[in-house]
This record gives sequence, structure tokens and C-alpha cells, in this order.
Amino acid sequence: MEQTNFPITHWSEDDKPREKLMLKGRVALSDAELIAILIGSGSRNESAVELSKKILKSVEGNLNALGKLSISQLIQFKGIGEAKAISIISALELGRRRRAEEAVELIKITSSKMIFEIMQPIIGELPHEEFWIIYLNNSNKILSKSQLSKGGITGTLVDVRIVFKAALEFGATALILCHNHPSGTLIPSDADKHITKKLKLAGESLEIKVLDHLIVTENNYFSFVDEGIF
Repeated sequence: MEQTNFPITHWSEDDKPREKLMLKGRVALSDAELIAILIGSGSRNESAVELSKKILKSVEGNLNALGKLSISQLIQFKGIGEAKAISIISALELGRRRRAEEAVELIKITSSKMIFEIMQPIIGELPHEEFWIIYLNNSNKILSKSQLSKGGITGTLVDVRIVFKAALEFGATALILCHNHPSGTLIPSDADKHITKKLKLAGESLEIKVLDHLIVTENNYFSFVDEGIF
């Protein structure tokens, strides 16, 4: 059973995240204070803010890492029961989805960083490898983005015919290749280089340009174009 000691209403004025949010706005709150609002109370011996700081410390303050914790992992903290664990997981998932939606709203691709912002929420934290294609019109505006293949942690299979069949259906004049490396490495493999060259050559005959190939990890990316190997 969850402890209900140290409810927010009993804290000193300086320790009331809800009131602080109302008076100073959401940006004034620390990550721990925002989590404290979610859980509402701490344990018998510590406040919700102190408990939240302890939880964040366990993941070195990384919200992406916090979002990966399971219910069973969260309830290991004294004062966190299933209901509070579910609240934390739900809030972080909403944040992830919001980020994904905001990325989708980016109309025109102007940089590799923009591609990363679009694709990281989708594939950056997956335990397996996926290969995606972003289809663009002649103004580099996104027409569609599609998962081409899904494989094990060692790699994926890419069908060139499917890539360009879809490109013709969308009326795309350009495309961007994108896949993740669950290992976290940003070094392209020989297979990555081979499929890039293969798709680029296939696109030339159809006058569909392959503009870039990005390798995405949880926190960073590798652009073939930026690195001058395209």
C-alpha cells in the first residue's frame, strides 16, 4: 500500500510545486518538482520532491532513461506504488508522443538535425533495428514516412523495389534513408554504405534523388551527407 505521508498541502510554501506552478509557471519547476506533482506524496520519511530526486538520481537525471523504467522497477522505490508508477510512465509517454507530433508538423526538411528530431522519437530508443524512408516532394516537404523493414539487433533487410514503388505512388521526387543502431554506435557498417549506394543508383534512373542517410541512436545521429561520405 502506498504511503500518504507528507502530502503537498502540508509542505512549507517553498516546497509546494503545485502552488509554484500556478504562481511562476511550469518552466519554473525542476524535473523533480514536476514528478512530485504527479505522485502527490512521498513516503513516511521523505517528501514527494525528495523521493522524486531519488528516482531521478537513479537514472542520472535522464528523462529518456526514466521513461524506460517499468512499473516493477519504479515500485522498488519506497513510497511508489502501482498507481504512482503508472502516473509517471503515462506522463513521460505523453511527452514522447507530443515530441513526435511536433516533429511531424515540420513541413520542410532543411537540415539533418531536423530529420533526427522527426525520427528519434520513433526509432531512437528501440531495442531492434528498423529502416525507414522519408518521402519528399520537389520542395523537400514531407509527403510520407514509412517503415521499410524491421529486423533483429544485427540488421534489417531492405527491398529496393518497395522503396521506389512507394516513391512513385506518393509522387516523391526525393527521399531520405534513416535507420537506428540499438548498440548506440554511430559508425556506418559496410552494409549501411552498400544499401545507400544501391538506393542512390536506383533512384538516379527514376530521377528520384536520395538526399541523405541518417543513423539514429538515442541521443545522437550520423548523417552521410554531413560527414562527406555520401
